[in-house]
Amino acid sequence: MPAKKMLNSRVKIAFLLVLSSCLLLACAQVKETGRTIGHTTRDAATAIGHGTRDAAKAVGEGVKKVVKSTPEND
Repeated sequence: MPAKKMLNSRVKIAFLLVLSSCLLLACAQVKETGRTIGHTTRDAATAIGHGTRDAAKAVGEGVKKVVKSTPEND
């Protein structure tokens, strides 16, 4: 009977090792997916921010030219 219990214990340990390995691999994939989503979101937000900044700068320069080109009323 003790040999059967020892075999049963080894099977349980082997199963737990395999299961923990699978969980670690799954965690690594989830982490990589999260990193990809985060970097993509960051890059998109940066592009939107830069586009907005450039558009505001262009509008400001256009307004400045219009204001300078109008004759002064004294």
